Amino acid sequence: MSNHKTPVDIHDEVNYDPTVWVPKAHSHGTKGLWKTFWILLFLTVADIGLYFTLDPGIFRNGIFIFLGVVKAAFIVYSFMHLTFEHKGLKKSIVLPMIFVIYLIVLMLSEAYYWLDLNWL
Repeated sequence: MSNHKTPVDIHDEVNYDPTVWVPKAHSHGTKGLWKTFWILLFLTVADIGLYFTLDPGIFRNGIFIFLGVVKAAFIVYSFMHLTFEHKGLKKSIVLPMIFVIYLIVLMLSEAYYWLDLNWL
């Protein structure tokens, strides 16, 4: 008798050795990944184009903040697979982000108030 084992198919889901069995990875294709790439590329090119065409000011900064939030939400939804989750989980992630943006806007407006010394 020899101690030589016959090779085991590690993808055999019926007759498997639990110490070596590895499930097959099922690919869903790359169509969704390319779609995400083109959308993010479009948003980035629009962001850069607006940077060079608009005059500096509050309007341009607001557009940059808005496009940044849109890109961040899209990345979270697509790469963290949030699109497949329940609505409650989506809201629990997106609503705090909206409140943080609201907090930033309030802090910026208060900072401007304290720089305006006409109220003294």
